[in-house]
Amino acid sequence: MKKLNNKSVKLAGLVIACATISACEQNFDDPIADNNADYHNGSADFSNYVSIGDSLTAGYADNALYLNGQLNSFPNVLAQQFSKVGGGEFTQPLMDDNLGGLLFAGNESPAFANRYVFDSATKTPGPIEGTPVTEVTNVLTGTFTNMGVPGAKSFHLLSNTLATPSGLFTDPPSANPYFVRFASSATATIIGDAVAQQPSFFTLWVGNNDVLSYATTGGTGVDQTGSAVDPGDYGSDDITNPVVFAQVYTALVATITTGNTDAKGVLVNIPDVKTIPFFKTVPHNPLPLDLATATALNTTAYATYNTALADALSAEAIDQAEHDDRQILFSAALNNAVVIEDEDLTSIPGLPSIRQATADDLLVLTASSKIGALVDVNADPTDPASLRWGITQALEDGDVLIKSEQDKVEIARTAFNATIETAATNNDNLVLFDVAALMNELSTSVNFGTGVITAEYVKGGGFSLDGVHMTARGYTVISNRIIDTINTGFEANIPPVNPGEYSTIFLK
Repeated sequence: MKKLNNKSVKLAGLVIACATISACEQNFDDPIADNNADYHNGSADFSNYVSIGDSLTAGYADNALYLNGQLNSFPNVLAQQFSKVGGGEFTQPLMDDNLGGLLFAGNESPAFANRYVFDSATKTPGPIEGTPVTEVTNVLTGTFTNMGVPGAKSFHLLSNTLATPSGLFTDPPSANPYFVRFASSATATIIGDAVAQQPSFFTLWVGNNDVLSYATTGGTGVDQTGSAVDPGDYGSDDITNPVVFAQVYTALVATITTGNTDAKGVLVNIPDVKTIPFFKTVPHNPLPLDLATATALNTTAYATYNTALADALSAEAIDQAEHDDRQILFSAALNNAVVIEDEDLTSIPGLPSIRQATADDLLVLTASSKIGALVDVNADPTDPASLRWGITQALEDGDVLIKSEQDKVEIARTAFNATIETAATNNDNLVLFDVAALMNELSTSVNFGTGVITAEYVKGGGFSLDGVHMTARGYTVISNRIIDTINTGFEANIPPVNPGEYSTIFLK
């Protein structure tokens, strides 16, 4: 998945105290008993398991790839369970520390900063202190059966430029630093290195970034659905054309299985972005205002704007519905809406395309550090004229995923999942794991036998501090569901793990 903004996330208007965070350091007293010695592999062969995918496969968490996260990646957890039914060695391109930051020829990069930890005093996550030691240009030797590459989109798995070290220093970079670290050569492809190992069993979970990067950046990319643009020319935050995705995904599955007809595997689909904390945490109405402040905003800051809006209605430049949607009115309550940019609004000369957020809007997690803050950090905070984000200055396009943008993401995701399901259905050696259904379950809660996890940010235990990737506990729940899928699809009996024995978020 996409690398997120490394700025600390401050949850405006939310009260999160570690005293109420049951998932911080919790372990359960009743682990899942290992009481069945009749484990077997069924019709599958786990002697050479290879996992293929993006950051969710790599074990990415808390806005970074770090050692502990990799050790608790869902493929590594699966491999540990596979070892009980004939599974072989599983190798990963491990980071050199638990900080997670990267060095590029000795230099730190703000785009690849240290992992997040949660500060219970300030109630905010932010990068852990320390100087990372993982040097990207120190290429690892050997082969690695975890072929998860953070940031990879579907078509990146076929690219022969991601492993070229010099590509790390171009603008924009043409190489992926995580793949540069462990690729077999400077011209290797991710799928090529995976297939060269002739896996007897594999998992393939890719396509998340084909929509997620667009979503997490508030729809600032381009929806390439219906276009003829070569994916090599896409922007980093574009939605992949579903036709292109189908061609690429079909080619990936064929590349793995052709000539390796005994290989069996699990194909994993793409979750709905609306089910993850990155879009569920910051409310559309996070601004508590008293009566005096609300009145001042209505009679001064937005009086001219609202009058001009009324004039546009009278001139029939807009209809009544749009007028009502765009009118900005604050009240003495907790539900004062954030002012946001909306490119879908009618252009009115002299007026910005702004409105107040509604329940249909998804404010991104990283916007929480801006809401109510000074636009100019050097401005006088006591001066009423000092602009504040979301109050007297509209949030930026990248801070909000509006309804029309959500629809674009969902149309593409639905098409991607149809392709993945078809690939699984058309090959008797493949089964489909519906992780999208699991993510929907997490919106309420998932009982794993010795406890529960949810998608609630910080407190739920399922998602790490970046709001996109799982905690170690969350990844083990995914592992257990994949094991269930394998046991059913290949008549195996692989034991589950106890998620309660795995960590959730880390405190500062």
